[in-house]
Amino acid sequence: MTRYLISFDDGWMDFPEEELPDVAKAAHAVVQEAKDAGVWVFGGGLESQRASVVATDGTVTDGPYPETKEVIGGFAVVDVPSREEALEWAAKIAVACRCAQEVRELLPDPAV
Repeated sequence: MTRYLISFDDGWMDFPEEELPDVAKAAHAVVQEAKDAGVWVFGGGLESQRASVVATDGTVTDGPYPETKEVIGGFAVVDVPSREEALEWAAKIAVACRCAQEVRELLPDPAV
């Protein structure tokens, strides 16, 4: 099996704020479906306005920066047999969250 990161840009969610409870309910339902299917690894929403960057010298700078155009708003990691199945889960998440999803394969760690 291969793990895939499914994520979305915080700016891609453009539904009215009063619809947030319905979106959250739909998203939780997809998460439960993925758990029941045994493919859910981990995921969650991100506090996009509390990012920090740690430089190679240990310097910490708070972000995000005004020039930043994309900020990850949330993610899921699924463990599935194929990219096609990862895309199917991304489609379910896209419908629930009412925004497009990006899918990337996570490279395996040969030491694990």
